[in-house]
Amino acid sequence: MDFTKTVYSMPCNREEKEERKSMKVNLNSVEKVKSFVNEVSRFDTEVDLVSSRHVIDAKSLMGIFSLDLSKPVEVEVCDKTKEPYVFEKLREYA
Repeated sequence: MDFTKTVYSMPCNREEKEERKSMKVNLNSVEKVKSFVNEVSRFDTEVDLVSSRHVIDAKSLMGIFSLDLSKPVEVEVCDKTKEPYVFEKLREYA
C-alpha cells in the first residue's frame, strides 16, 4: 500500500494543477471490480482511477472495464479532506 505517493495531476475541476495523493489498487477480477464500484459509490466525493494516460470515474463500472486491469491502477480522491477516509475504506483493494 502506497498512501504517501504524491502525484501531480489535474484537480477534479481540471482548471489548475495541484498536488494530490494516490494509492494503487488491484482490480484483477470481475467480483473485485463490482465490489470496488459499490464501495466507491457510497462516497460523496469524486474518485478517479488513473491507468497510464487514462483517467476515468471510479464509480463507472463500464469505465473501469475499459482500463488495463492486469496491472494495478491508481485511485485519486478529488476532495483532499476526504482522502484519508476513502483510502482507509479502500485498503482491502491495495
